[in-house]
Amino acid sequence: MADRPDAGELLEAVLEFLATEVLPDATDQRRKFRTLVAMNALGIARRELESSEETLSAEELRALAARIRAGDVPEDALPVLKEHVATKLRVANPDYLRLYE
Repeated sequence: MADRPDAGELLEAVLEFLATEVLPDATDQRRKFRTLVAMNALGIARRELESSEETLSAEELRALAARIRAGDVPEDALPVLKEHVATKLRVANPDYLRLYE
C-alpha cells in the first residue's frame, strides 16, 4: 500500500469535498441532512484512527457491572467509568465532552 495519502488524509479529503462542494450546492433538505450525517461519520472515523486511547473491553465492562449489581463496588469504579466515557466521547463527539471539562 502507498504511504500517501494515509487513511486520515483520505478521510479529510472526503470531508473537505463534502463540506465545500456537495453541501453548499445541495438544495434538497434531505440531501443536506444526509451529507451532514456522512460528514459526522467520517469525522468519527478520523478521530478513531488518530486515537491511541484504550477503553474498557466489553468483557471488563460486564464484569464491573456484575460487581456493582452484586454490591461489590470497587473504590475506583466512578473514575474508571468516567474516563471510559470521556475516551469514547473524544472520538464520538468531542464538542459534547468539552461542555463538561
